[in-house]
Amino acid sequence: MDHDLWDEAFLRKLERLALVSQRRRMGRLSGARRSPKRGSSVEFADYRNYTAGDDLRQLDWNIYARLEKLFVKLFEEEEDLTVHILLDASRSMDWNSLAVARTLEAEGRPELQTGGKFRYARRIAAALGYIALSDLDRVYLATLRGAAWQRLGPLHGRQRAVSLLNYLERLQAEGDTGLNASLKSFAGRMRQPGLLYLISDLLSPDGCLDGIRALQSAGYEVNVIHLLDPAEVNPQLALTGDLTLRDIETGQRLDVSIEPGLVASYEEKFARWRDPIIQFCTRQAIPYLLATTDVPFEDMVLHYMRRRGLLS
Repeated sequence: MDHDLWDEAFLRKLERLALVSQRRRMGRLSGARRSPKRGSSVEFADYRNYTAGDDLRQLDWNIYARLEKLFVKLFEEEEDLTVHILLDASRSMDWNSLAVARTLEAEGRPELQTGGKFRYARRIAAALGYIALSDLDRVYLATLRGAAWQRLGPLHGRQRAVSLLNYLERLQAEGDTGLNASLKSFAGRMRQPGLLYLISDLLSPDGCLDGIRALQSAGYEVNVIHLLDPAEVNPQLALTGDLTLRDIETGQRLDVSIEPGLVASYEEKFARWRDPIIQFCTRQAIPYLLATTDVPFEDMVLHYMRRRGLLS
């Protein structure tokens, strides 16, 4: 099942991983996870004393024969997890500083209007979705554009991975960004809260924290994957000299000269924008990962996401 987003060998590695959920949820379907709740499933867990009204079929008669006491057998219930993957599909995700640098070198410093982050984001979404489907979880994928969102799912079972991959491969980054509005809309309309991954550069004029807060209030277990191009963190990696920059969503143009004073000002403003997001996630116990596209993708999934507690 080789795809543009990955190959068969990587799929085998993903099958050894699991999504990390702090709050187990009982589902409607038979899943691969064990719930801390006790029920009538396939794996023995413990005993407790018999009380009037218990199901006599769950009595352990072998123990009764030895001890002349009645004990009820307890079993672990299996559960499926509802997993929501929210993918920012706005034009601001369509950015690739490596392509910019090559274009500047080859064509004499044109305006910057290329793309690239979105492929990395789609690969993360595909990896999370495949892991969930391999564990028999129920998966929803929502693409966010402007104040709206579109949903794929529910998907259930490993056989639906092909549908997920094909859908992600066809997606294009387009439109503007309105994360607070789209996240609030999602939180208010979906009725199956569960484990949720937000994959976005968080570059939204209306912000994102109110929307994330609304997701939490609606019962979602939120994880934030903050995806940026390395040049968005440090513009000197790709941009030098006199340039005309064009906002990829609004079309607004700005003439700049990349010199030390401007870079220092950018770094200060970048920190003032990013740090409150990190602090908010820390206060709300939301797992947060700052991911940059210069990190090899397999390292991001197999190492960094595990270190941050998003995968195990």
